[in-house]
Amino acid sequence: MSATHKYETMAVYSVANGDEAAQPLVEKFKAMIEANGALESIDEWGKRKLAYPINDEPDGYYVIYNYSAPVEFPAELDRVFKITDGVLRSMTINKED
Repeated sequence: MSATHKYETMAVYSVANGDEAAQPLVEKFKAMIEANGALESIDEWGKRKLAYPINDEPDGYYVIYNYSAPVEFPAELDRVFKITDGVLRSMTINKED
């Protein structure tokens, strides 16, 4: 087993189909993180105005995940974020750097 590091991932989900449409995405990525590491906290900021429209959407649903996982996991998480409908943006940082 490889070493684990602490990470923080911020995701912005689409609210084009209502705020409740973001909830399944929050749960999907929560389950993915728990399956591959240790989830420490989820901070749901909720619906916020975007600085600029993304895909013609003025608002997004912000969520921050704090977790520890093997060093290979953030790349896989990023790959899944990019191919999942309803994800406007995501960014992961290593909190130990």
